[in-house]
Amino acid sequence: MLPILLLGFAPALMWLTLGLALYLTVIELRELRPHWAWWIWWLLLVFMTHFLGYLVLRAYAVYRRWALRSSG
Repeated sequence: MLPILLLGFAPALMWLTLGLALYLTVIELRELRPHWAWWIWWLLLVFMTHFLGYLVLRAYAVYRRWALRSSG
């Protein structure tokens, strides 16, 4: 949403990529199974920052899987 607000207009492709990022976020969060408050936080982060927020979520998911695998 921030890129859309900064540009002042929103091409259809930008809306499509925002929808895709939110869809991929939901898929990732279903696998992680966080508390509902974390769901809202991650969805808002991705909504506001577009794919940058989604990349942060992916990095967090990889770190979390790595930490769980190394601990047990």
